[in-house]
Amino acid sequence: MKKDFFYVLLQFTLFALYIINWNLGDLHLLGWIKTVFITLTGFGLLVILFGIINLNENLSPFPTPKRNATLISHGIYKYVRHPIYSGLIISMFSYALVSESIFRIISATLLLLVFYFKSDYEEKKLVERFDEYDDYKKVTGRFFPKRTHKKS
Repeated sequence: MKKDFFYVLLQFTLFALYIINWNLGDLHLLGWIKTVFITLTGFGLLVILFGIINLNENLSPFPTPKRNATLISHGIYKYVRHPIYSGLIISMFSYALVSESIFRIISATLLLLVFYFKSDYEEKKLVERFDEYDDYKKVTGRFFPKRTHKKS
């Protein structure tokens, strides 16, 4: 349980740093590129929303599943095992580029690392709780959909 609190504390600390946005210098992107990243920011927010809706009462900031949790593998979870993390990664990197902030890019990169290790820990807990989780992992990507290879 200590690891649960550690990951959540680290995650929210990085969110706060991202919002503060110390000036380490700026990028200078063309307007049309910023438009692409604004669109990706919105897409990331939609991914987060679908992840929350599909999780419903299973939602928790902690990596250890709730006692009464069920394995969700439908909706957006059919394609991605951690869509909320995915949406946060997409939207935070995209907005960092829209705001032309080097500090936000660094913060988003650190958050990606935290999500990687947090999801690794979370998946160990999910394997312990749900027998079918290993099979689910084989066909579903962690943060982004897996490419399926069709045999000809």
